Amino acid sequence: MTIPYARIKRFHLERDRVLGGKYVVEELLGEGWEGEVYRVRERRTGIRRAAKLFYPERNPRNETAARYARKLEKLRLCPIVAQYHHSEVLRVRGVSVTCLISELVEGQSVSEFVGRQRGRRMQPFEALHLLHALAVGLECIHGTREYHGDLHSDNVLLRRAGITFQLKIFDFFYRGRASRIERQEDLLDAIRLFYDALGGQKHYARHPPEIKAICCGLKHGLIRKKFPTARKLREHLETFPWPGR
Repeated sequence: MTIPYARIKRFHLERDRVLGGKYVVEELLGEGWEGEVYRVRERRTGIRRAAKLFYPERNPRNETAARYARKLEKLRLCPIVAQYHHSEVLRVRGVSVTCLISELVEGQSVSEFVGRQRGRRMQPFEALHLLHALAVGLECIHGTREYHGDLHSDNVLLRRAGITFQLKIFDFFYRGRASRIERQEDLLDAIRLFYDALGGQKHYARHPPEIKAICCGLKHGLIRKKFPTARKLREHLETFPWPGR
């Protein structure tokens, strides 16, 4: 029985299901407005990939998936972005569904990482390393005249590497043509992520002035003026004096 595409709100594919005769479903990694992402294994090679399946009603005429794939391809030289491989059209519950196959990113989300820290928050100096890695990644993305559009702690994956963080971001959101405003929104989101990782409003008053000088009380106008670009944020993080408290 073919199910009208407008009624498919969730796929929720079971483990070990075979997709298109090529991929075996292993685990649901996440879901959002556009679709669901699964860890899958290639049947012929055993290599694990990430497969993003788009809800048909959110992908009219395949425009959403094609736009997403073009953006990933444009950002292929930015290390913070997962590498796109190719697309597939699969039959799921009797409906043709577009699926993008990408690099499988290992790690944990920022929200998961912060939740495992003492007091469920990061220490300031460690959080500064996280923000710096994010600023470096956004500088690369913005350098291609692109933007993320919906940056938050659940779509930034991290791995520790010594004193640094290796980051990957996903779930790019389309808000129209890339503009200076859209890129500045990414910076506002990055600083909000930093603010929340430090414990949010509950702990803000006790932070050193160097932290408050970055967060600017989350006042958007002040942040835009102080950090109009990702480069400005990165340069500030690399040069401001830190008291070592």
